[in-house]
Amino acid sequence: MPKDVSPRPCSIADTLELVGERWSLLAIREIFHGVRRFDGIVRNTGASRDILTARLRKLEAAGILRRERYSDHPPRFEYHLTPAGRDLGDVLLTLMKWGDRYLNPDDPPVRWQHSCGNVLDPVVTCAHCGRPARQGAHSPTGRGVRTDR
Repeated sequence: MPKDVSPRPCSIADTLELVGERWSLLAIREIFHGVRRFDGIVRNTGASRDILTARLRKLEAAGILRRERYSDHPPRFEYHLTPAGRDLGDVLLTLMKWGDRYLNPDDPPVRWQHSCGNVLDPVVTCAHCGRPARQGAHSPTGRGVRTDR
């Protein structure tokens, strides 16, 4: 990296370092769907076994997943989301919404039904005012407010 480059510190970059690889997010998706065993995750993601093993270990070490033994002979494990892993569900829903809008606008491959009975349309909102969150939505300069660490 050139000397004059100074990457902006941010939680997006930190998160992508941990879960920003395709197979990690697809493994989390499968566990959300209730597919908790390694062979099922391999089948439904298309990941190679060695790559998936590495991603699952990284997610476990980061506290996003936990393994639970379901067989002693031979030893076999299921993967379960921790609270941190479950919180990634919002990320997956917004990625899905973007893909439905820009990659599959005529026929989204999966439609989710919300508990209210309607097709789920995930929206990120401000927890305080309830308005949709958009970059610079309330900033006169067009930039979000940033506080450095």
